[in-house]
Order: sequence, then structure tokens, then C-alpha cells
Amino acid sequence: MSAVDAWILAVAALAVVLSALLVAAEMAVQRVSRSRVEELRREGVRGSARLAQVVEDRARHVNVLLFLHTGGTIGAVALVTYVCVGALPWPVGWSVLLAISVMVVISYVVLGVAARTLGRQHADTIGLRAAGVAHALVVLLGPLSSLLILLGNALTPGRGYREGPFATAAELRELVDQAEADRVIEDDERQMIHSVFELGDTIAREVMVPRTEVVFVERYKTLRQALSLALRSGFSRIPVVGEGQDDVVGIVYLKDMARRTYEHREAEQTERVESLMRPPHFVPDTKRVDDLLRDMQAERIHIAVLVDEYGGTAGILTIEDILEEIVGEIVDEYDTQAPEVESLPGGSFRVSARLNVEDFADLIGTEIDSDEEGVETVAGLMAKRLGRVPIPGARTVVDGYELVAESLAGRRNRVVSVLVTPLERPDASAADGAGS
Repeated sequence: MSAVDAWILAVAALAVVLSALLVAAEMAVQRVSRSRVEELRREGVRGSARLAQVVEDRARHVNVLLFLHTGGTIGAVALVTYVCVGALPWPVGWSVLLAISVMVVISYVVLGVAARTLGRQHADTIGLRAAGVAHALVVLLGPLSSLLILLGNALTPGRGYREGPFATAAELRELVDQAEADRVIEDDERQMIHSVFELGDTIAREVMVPRTEVVFVERYKTLRQALSLALRSGFSRIPVVGEGQDDVVGIVYLKDMARRTYEHREAEQTERVESLMRPPHFVPDTKRVDDLLRDMQAERIHIAVLVDEYGGTAGILTIEDILEEIVGEIVDEYDTQAPEVESLPGGSFRVSARLNVEDFADLIGTEIDSDEEGVETVAGLMAKRLGRVPIPGARTVVDGYELVAESLAGRRNRVVSVLVTPLERPDASAADGAGS
């Protein structure tokens, strides 16, 4: 091996060391939190002001550091390959394979493990020391890095990322998963945190109560009728409609009606719902849930009416609906899991409101096509026959059987069971005689 080869290997080793420092700095910049940087600034730690600037534009700094350590690593591989091909008395293919194998091991150990571990374990120290250099590198190479990101996005199907995808390499979700694996948090806590993240990617239409399940009250109804509907349905806030369900004109609150009728008993019969309704809050059904939650908190609104692209009522959404996306389904402490079908004396049945409509048809010995009816459950079948959302006591007849909506359950007060009773039919012989 000549002196020139030795110098080339020394330069390659220096490139690996510099790449390792850049990787450690990259991991530190990704790892350090803004709250920790602010704490360091309050303590007057040297370099904390520059680190705060780096953290404010974290993605751009990470991209430049990644660009430089990638170049250093590839340069080191090229130099080692050049020396191996020229100095070893082997075929070129074997020399190249040896160089690549050696550099893969070195890169994995030094860059992939050692440097990244140091960056994560000593994020504050390394971040403070590397902040000034990182900022200077961004001033020099930031435009080149941005240009390469634009080129990569142009070659990538889809929209791509304006600041590159590299800043999300150590995103918080991975830390949460690791914390759960290390038994720092429980699995249900991990799922809850992930649900918070997903709020930003969820639109209101995905979590709303659809219009077919919303209980409405007409504006001309008396307070007594509205109170009866609220008590039977179990809802304390009911949308008020005018000419139809697409014409929501307000929201009536049970507590407002109770207070009014308590203070003026005659108001039950003489006053209409429209006299107590509050203005509705309309939002598009494509609005993101996290933005909607902030708006509802700021404006102290508990319920929003969602409007589709055609201006019709798509459904409603409450703060509890959003909360359920984080903590899971909220049910009443008295709710129990009832069987889908329960046989009763006299040929009657008690079935789950969520029972498939075709299974229900088999149960009563008839034919019901779910596609033709446009519904999938017994509750949906009742709603279609009634023309409104069934509440306890609602009745309809399906092929000689009377269906009666029974109990409510859950925070949304949905009908959970339906009593199915056969109606009295004329005697078969009498029917034959009538036909002869």
C-alpha cells in the first residue's frame, strides 16, 4: 500500500467521523423539545438561544444535516473502494465487494448505532454544541437541500412533503410505542395518545351522528310536546327544524324548557319550541375534528350541525362524540350486553336493534332484501317504516308482526332492543272458505 493510499484511507476515516458527528447532531435536533430549550434559555445556558432558532425551523436543519452525512458516507465508501481496487491483488469484483462489506459494517456500527444512540441520550448537550454549526450550514447549503427536496417530490407519485419527509423519522408516535413496549405506559394509554394524534387527520363526517339517527323537533310544537320528546328519547339538546330536516333553525335545550315551564306552568301549552330555541352552529362536514373542537371550546358551543356539500343537513356532532374518539365508547353504567334474539312466551321475540335485517326476516319467516329496503338493521327498518328515528314506544308493522322499540342505552340514547309480537291472523280454514 502506497503513501497515497494511506492518505486516502485517512480521509475516508475522517469522513466517517464527521458523518457520525452529523448523525448525532441530527438526532439531537430531532430529540430535544421546545419546552426543554425554553428551560435552558431561562437558565441562561450558553448556546440555548441559537438552539431555540434551530428548533423553530427544525425540519430545514435536519434536512441539511442529513444531506451532509449522506454525502460523507458515500464519499468514504468511494474512497475505500478506490484503495481496495488499486492496492489488492484480487479481481475488481472481489475488491469492490470487500470494500462495500467493510463500509456497511462500519456505517451500521458507527453511524447507525453509536452516533444515533449518543444523539438520543445526550440531546441537550450535543444540541447546544451543534446548534451554531447547524445554523451556519443551513445558511450555506439550505437552498441546495430545498432544491433537492423539490426534485425528489417531482419524481415521487403524490404531493410529497414541502420540507421533506426526514423530520418525521423520530416522530412522537414511535416514542409512544417504545414507551408502551418498555412498560412505561399501558396499552390503553398508548391507544389514547394515538387517538389524539389522529384527530388532526379525522374529518367531522367520520365521527358525526348521521341525520338518519338524529331526533328532530318541529318549531311549531308546544313546549309540552318537546319536553315529552326529550324525556322519551333521553336527549337534552334537540335540533329544531322548520320545513324539513335540511332546514335546521335552532337547538332547544331541555334545561331551558324545564326552567320555563317551572316558572310559568301555562307555557307548556301556550308557547312554541321556537320561542326558546338557541341559534344553531353550522360547520361543513369536511372540517377537521381538532379544529372543530377548538372552535367549540372557544365559542362555548356543545353541539354543531354538519352541512354537506349540497347545503343539506349531514348530521350533528357534540363534544362527547369527539371525546369518544379519544377515550372510546362511553356507555351508561347500567348498560348490559343483551342477546341478539330472545324468545318470549306467545311466539314473541325480543331482538337487538342492530340485528341484521335479513337475519330478522329469516326469524319471522319472510323475505326482506336489505339492498332493496336500503337498510341493514332492524332499527333502520323501523326508521324507514316510521319516517323518523324510533324512540321507546314507537310501533310499526312488518309482515304480520308488530315491532315496538324498547330500551335506550349508551350516551347517544339509541334504541337497543325491539319487541316483536305476532298479530292475530284469521283462521286458515276461514280464509279457505272465504276464497271458495
